[in-house]
Amino acid sequence: MAVLKVILICLEVVVLFNFIILVHELGHFLAARWRGLVIDRFSIWFGRPLWQKKIGSVVYSLGSIPAGGFVSLPQMAPMEWIEGRALENGQPLLPARPLDKIIVAAAGPVFSLSLAFGFAALVWLIGRPVSEAEVTTVIGYVVKGSPAERAGLKPGDRILSIDNHPVQRFVGMGDSIVWQVAASEGRTVRIEYERDGVRSVVEPEPTKDPVKGWQRENLRQIKVYPAEAPMVGKVERNSPAERAGLRPSDIIESADGQYMYHRNGFSDYIHAHGARPVRLDIRRGTDHLQAMVTPELPISGPTNRQPIIGIVFDDTGVLTMAYPNPWEQVTGVVGNMVSTLTALISPKSEIKPQHLSGPVGIMRIYYLVFENKLAWRQAIWFSVLLNVNLGLLNLLPVPMLDGGHIVLSLAEWVRRRPLSEPVVRWVQTAGAMLVIGFILYVTTFDLVDLHGSRVAADHSGAEDIRFAPPAVDSKPSSP
Repeated sequence: MAVLKVILICLEVVVLFNFIILVHELGHFLAARWRGLVIDRFSIWFGRPLWQKKIGSVVYSLGSIPAGGFVSLPQMAPMEWIEGRALENGQPLLPARPLDKIIVAAAGPVFSLSLAFGFAALVWLIGRPVSEAEVTTVIGYVVKGSPAERAGLKPGDRILSIDNHPVQRFVGMGDSIVWQVAASEGRTVRIEYERDGVRSVVEPEPTKDPVKGWQRENLRQIKVYPAEAPMVGKVERNSPAERAGLRPSDIIESADGQYMYHRNGFSDYIHAHGARPVRLDIRRGTDHLQAMVTPELPISGPTNRQPIIGIVFDDTGVLTMAYPNPWEQVTGVVGNMVSTLTALISPKSEIKPQHLSGPVGIMRIYYLVFENKLAWRQAIWFSVLLNVNLGLLNLLPVPMLDGGHIVLSLAEWVRRRPLSEPVVRWVQTAGAMLVIGFILYVTTFDLVDLHGSRVAADHSGAEDIRFAPPAVDSKPSSP
């Protein structure tokens, strides 16, 4: 069953990812048909064709490498070493007008952005899951010995701004706490926060965890986690939690009257109190309950041998549904792209191209999305982000990208004569090498991340926690 689930998730990822690329290429194809450009081939996927058929003057094919597709347009500086040689039809190839080439080049991004609005409209209708970290700026946990702890920040503090940039959420891009710290450029960051109605300012010095080998450099952080209700994901058999009546999806609100902002804080509380009874305030749906639980040592499990209550927390946490309108979604993604590009080009920023993702990283994100709760809702929301990025990044004035085609066509329009074929081919080849080299560069880090996640998954279940079954009273048998 586990293998079948993995196969189904992989199929879902491949289908959705390639559908997004197909729509982009379909824009080029339909625009080329409309403007009368010669079309040699419309291929889904790359590599040696698994299937192909000529309909009219166009060869339609399915490649062997499931990574997008292309439309071969010999009048638009073709890349024969990627798309294959142009088909011989015995007819002279007339040059296309610059306006026609601009329209065809722009059609792909237009279709991608249109698909983004289509997905966004669907998100507006069905909603998207939102975690607590996406709607709060309250600190839930402060790592011991961290820059945040040394600066005096505590769980329950509400962060208002970082380096005078107001923050609206804990994670994500743009106006989030994590991003503003990562993108900060000074030795320290100015953090304005509120505690018990009083505003204060601290200036911790962010730190970065060391990396090994080809791992991506870690981003600057002050090591705080958002306030997220500790939600029970699993209750171990024969554990103190099972005997106390805890169930999956229970939310632990407080322990001995102390409010729990984060599951790490609850774990610290249990470890600090040893085997003494703890009174838990629990929210189960709309009901509020209390339970007494006494931590105990399992008969097998963690090597640190500390009393525990025998629960595994749900990493997803409490999810709510948000229904942002399409314009809000798309403009939000555009704002995040601007923040990212600004950080990338800033000479003082520690955010580098290696922190971006290529096709492998994108498909891995899709895979992780499909593993989570409400997978299709999350996948549709991520598709909004991906289509906006695909549309706008393709408009960058880089040869081989759609924006490069537009720039070359504008130059031809201004000169009132076609650019020389050798120059166009050289520029296109240089742009292709640049783009492919960048993709290979970020893919290296994507593959390292993929390997690291597999190693972590292999070790995550290494310790099987087991508790002793309840004692059964026995009586001596009668003679």
